Amino acid sequence: MRKLGIYIHIPFCVKKCRYCDFLSFPASEEKKQEYVYALLKEMEREAVYYKDFMVDSVFIGGGTPSVLPEGALEEIMNCLRRFYRFPPVSDADTAAGAENGILRENTGKIRAENKTEPEITIEVNPGTVNRKKLEGYRKAGVNRISIGTQSVHGKELAYLGRIHNAADFFRTYQDAQEAGFTNINVDIMAALPGQSVEDHMDNLTQIAGLKPAHISAYSLIIEEGTPFYELYGEKGRAVQERKAFPEREAVPADSESMEAGRMDGIGNEETVLPLPSEEEEREMYERTDLFLKEMGYHRYEISNYAMPGKECRHNVGYWKRRDYAGFGLGASSMADNVRWKNLRDMEGYIDRILRENKSVREEISRLDIQEQMEEFMFLGLRLTQGIGRTEFRETFGRDIEEVYGPVMKKLCGQGLLETGDYISLTPYGRDVSNYVMAEFLF
Repeated sequence: MRKLGIYIHIPFCVKKCRYCDFLSFPASEEKKQEYVYALLKEMEREAVYYKDFMVDSVFIGGGTPSVLPEGALEEIMNCLRRFYRFPPVSDADTAAGAENGILRENTGKIRAENKTEPEITIEVNPGTVNRKKLEGYRKAGVNRISIGTQSVHGKELAYLGRIHNAADFFRTYQDAQEAGFTNINVDIMAALPGQSVEDHMDNLTQIAGLKPAHISAYSLIIEEGTPFYELYGEKGRAVQERKAFPEREAVPADSESMEAGRMDGIGNEETVLPLPSEEEEREMYERTDLFLKEMGYHRYEISNYAMPGKECRHNVGYWKRRDYAGFGLGASSMADNVRWKNLRDMEGYIDRILRENKSVREEISRLDIQEQMEEFMFLGLRLTQGIGRTEFRETFGRDIEEVYGPVMKKLCGQGLLETGDYISLTPYGRDVSNYVMAEFLF
């Protein structure tokens, strides 16, 4: 059967971080529960469109999914397993789970971490989870945790508007391990206000020293509509590309988020820290790559590093243009080269599903061949392996040179592209990847 990635958007957070432009906001416990009811109903109703698909990955993101009340995640996973096709648990999987001491789920079968079991990820923030909640995630079938720490330095965390401190992060990491998680990702952010190169490397050294299976290393991007944009504007543009989440919607610029920044004291000139220079940011970028290679990680995407076999299956699916279904407020989907987005208004989303029994799909469009080729190139080039000539020919029935020969020749001449069985970015090409990818647009 055809593979399907599933993204579930949980738009809630304790408070908005000063750099965040994702669709997220604080909410009451009653509103969270009402949203979960609507989400479950949406997933049940949409299942008819995916009866010919087998779930390969699930990613529960946000926002901060770990702010949901206990039991909500189990409801979500039970709904998915009831209405969507999951690979069966084999005897070999059961034996592997028993050997590794993996917790049992409600069915009594053991959910083992293996290649046939879907990769099921939930994003958590330190300060919003504890050992009991993490054990509940594991019991519900989650086998991958993504911890959004960004830094282990207290001053940096406070300036970013994070709700946790370094001790919270290390405690969350230990709790995740003790709950049975072996596939753990940690997010780290570079080029923070007031940050030196050595500050960043100390962050990286402490995090890599824990030996997580996966590290996502991004540069801070100053986005419109955030308190940081009011301070730094376009001066905050980073060399490295922003984190690409095609399944999520950004928050448009609005006065509410600006006012939230002022209330946090960001608007006070005495508290404004300078951004690192372009030279410092480039040094952070280059040293990150060298250091993580020395620590045993391989870079498989512009901003992502993994131990062997621990690449994020779900995100690779986006970059390879595999079908995915997005559920929840503002989530995006793509199936059979048709894209659409969900309604972004919370009250409208809940009303349409629970009271009007209507679809929340909007902006539905079918991609033509040209658009498919463009996406194939600028998404596929995010992967360090690049784009396979054979895969391009099998997908579109044409050789890649027939379509992009002149562009590839130009970029190779500029030292930005390497060609062979795969077409990939050079190290210099990764530095200016926005420019390179734009060249593949017709």
